[in-house]
Amino acid sequence: MAKTNCWEFKKCGRQPGGAKVAELGECSAGKERKADGCNQGKMGGRACWAIAGTLCGGKVQGSFAQKASNCMECDFYKLVRSDEGANYMGTKELVRKLGG
Repeated sequence: MAKTNCWEFKKCGRQPGGAKVAELGECSAGKERKADGCNQGKMGGRACWAIAGTLCGGKVQGSFAQKASNCMECDFYKLVRSDEGANYMGTKELVRKLGG
């Protein structure tokens, strides 16, 4: 069974080909190839908190350091941690994988 990605959970429409891409731009989580498969997601769809420049809450969130505290409180982040259990790819490992 496919896991829910951030754009599905948040219903933002900013994934590649999404309904709001023309209006609001494409989110970096939807095109981050280095994160493909992490936490069983498509591209960065289950690693969005570790990806710079994601679009959440209607604005660009910036670097991991700038957005970390907000992301750790996010319901989607908590869902991924719970879903993955012992297989959760942690934030430090994600940041390293992404080259940060």
